[in-house]
Parts: sequence; C-alpha cells; structure tokens
Amino acid sequence: MIYSLTGKVLEKTLDRVVLSCAGVGYEVNLPAGVAGALAPVGGEATVYTCLNVSENDISLFGFPDPESRKIFLLLTGVSGVGPKVGLAILSVLSPKRIVLAISAADHKAFTAASGVGPKLAQRIVLELKDKVGKGLVGTVELGDLAVPAAVPAAGMAQAMAALAALGYTQSEAAAALNQLDASLPTEELIRQALRQMAGKVR
Repeated sequence: MIYSLTGKVLEKTLDRVVLSCAGVGYEVNLPAGVAGALAPVGGEATVYTCLNVSENDISLFGFPDPESRKIFLLLTGVSGVGPKVGLAILSVLSPKRIVLAISAADHKAFTAASGVGPKLAQRIVLELKDKVGKGLVGTVELGDLAVPAAVPAAGMAQAMAALAALGYTQSEAAAALNQLDASLPTEELIRQALRQMAGKVR
C-alpha cells in the first residue's frame, strides 16, 4: 500500500495531479478542489494515497490529509461505494461534514454527490453509524465542534457557530435551533438541528 507521495508537480488538473517521485511519475486522482490547494506545476506537493486494484484498472487516489484518506477507506468499505463514488462524496462533503451527517442520520447529505442515490445514501449511514459512534473514524467528532456551555443561551450560540462552520447560513441555523429546547447539551442541539435541516446541503 502506498500511504503517501511527496514529489514535484509535473501536471495538474481539477481532479488529478502527476507527481514525480524518485524519477517515477505517479498519476493521482483527487477530489474536486484538492488540486487547486496543491503547489503549482514545478513545486513540491504531498498527497496521502490509496491504491485501488481492480480487474481492469490500477489507480491511485489522493487526499490532502490523513483524515480524508481514512474517510475514503471507510466509505469504500460500504457495499456499493466504489472508489469513484467515494471520491465524489469527498468532492462535496468535508470529512467533518461526513462524520456529522452519519452521526445525525442525515442520509440526504450524501445524495449531493454524483452517483449517490437515496438507497445508497441510507446504506452509507446505516453501515457507518456504529463506527462513527464508537469513534473508529479517527477524525472530527461532534464533541470537537462545541464545548458544553454553562448556560442554555451560550449553548445555543455554540451550536449556531458550529452549524455556520459547516456551511449553513445564520437564518437556516436559527430556524432549526429555535424549534429546540435551549436547555439541551450543545452536542444534542447540533444533532437535532442537522436532522431538521436534512436535505438542505448545498
């Protein structure tokens, strides 16, 4: 297994990069947006990789950090989620957002990715729910987004900030949180708000 590659950028497009490592050029498929954050052609870059071997193809898939790589391996462990679908999911959802969507049973979030229909989205949540709940993902958990507040008002503010960090507008977050019991722990406020906003992922 090739865990990572560090080398000179020979070519770069929106969804792939070619890295020269010890005289060998490696073509690596990337989630959308990752290539833009890498060094320009001629510069040095590091990607964390997964090698996929199938009957008709051998491909490298790359990610900007170990967390994204770990999420990719988790996703492709789900029946029906191949490497291209896993890459498509990471093209529209960050690792943090994926963990939160699974935790909140927000299967509709995954339908924003190309190739993911409602049934597959539900399967992803169902098969990964326990792994996320047991902390096996090894990435951001809900508890990392907000510290439990001493007073309800502060808890709502923390939940609002966490939802905003995930890409929801202030009005969307407020509309969801206003329907909840302000005395709930911050983590539970985030979970319930995400459930209410299921399907609104842009």
